[in-house]
Amino acid sequence: MRSLAFNIAYWVLSISYTLAAVIAAMAPGRTATGWIIRRYVKRMVQAMRLLAGIRVRYRGEERLPAGAFIIAAKHQSWGDGFTVYDRFEELACGTGDHLEKFPLMATVLRKLGAIVVNNCGGREARDALKHRAADAHRDGRRILIYPEGNLAKVGEKFRYRAGVWHMYRDFDMPVVPVATNLGVFWPQEAFEKRPGTATLEFLDPIPTGLPKDEFMARLEAVVEGATEALVAEATGQPRVAAVRVPTPDEARRAAAA
Repeated sequence: MRSLAFNIAYWVLSISYTLAAVIAAMAPGRTATGWIIRRYVKRMVQAMRLLAGIRVRYRGEERLPAGAFIIAAKHQSWGDGFTVYDRFEELACGTGDHLEKFPLMATVLRKLGAIVVNNCGGREARDALKHRAADAHRDGRRILIYPEGNLAKVGEKFRYRAGVWHMYRDFDMPVVPVATNLGVFWPQEAFEKRPGTATLEFLDPIPTGLPKDEFMARLEAVVEGATEALVAEATGQPRVAAVRVPTPDEARRAAAA
C-alpha cells in the first residue's frame, strides 16, 4: 500500500507542478519557474517520507566549499535528483535528452537552464555539455552531474564519462563527489519502495588542477567506495565492490555487432 500511495502522489505532484512550471515559464527570468520546481522537490521528499516511509539523512554538508562547485553523484534511483536538489537554492542539473521528448518538460528545462545532453555521447553531446554548463557557470550556479550517465542497480556501476572532467578543467571549479544508498529503498525506477533511512553523503571536494586520468580514477574510487559502505550500512550485509556492467547503449551496440 505504501508503494501504491507514493506512486499516485508522485504522478499527481509531477503533473500538477509541471503544468504550473510551464505557465510560470511564460514570465521573464527563472525566478517563478525556479520557485515552483523547488516547491515540487520539497513535496516529493516529503511524500517519500510520509507515504513511502523513506527518510533521507544527509552527511558531510560541512565539507561543501564556498562559492560555485560541481557535484558529481552516484545515480541509483529516480529519487536521487530530488534528494540533492532539496539541499540547494540554485542548482543547474545535468539530465539526459530523453526528457526533452516531452514538450512540457522541454519548456521547463530550457527555462531552468538545465544541462541537457545526448545520452548516446559523442562529440555533439560533449559540445552540448560544454555550452550549457558554461551558461550555468556564467550565472554562478552550482552544477549537478551524474558521471555514469545512467541509473545503476545497487552493486553495479557504469563507465564514468569524462564530461565532468572537462567542466572541472574548463571552469576551474572543485568537484564534490556524492555517495548514496537510496537505491536500496527506491531501486532505479521500480514501483516498489522499501521503508527505511537512506543516506546521501557529500565527500571531500577534489581540488582543481588534477590531470584527467588521475581525476577520473580518484572520482570513481571515492564515490564507489563510499557508496559500497553506505549500502552495507543500510542492508547489514558485508561490503561488496560494485561490478562494472555495460551501459544500455553499449549493450545494444554489442548485440548489433
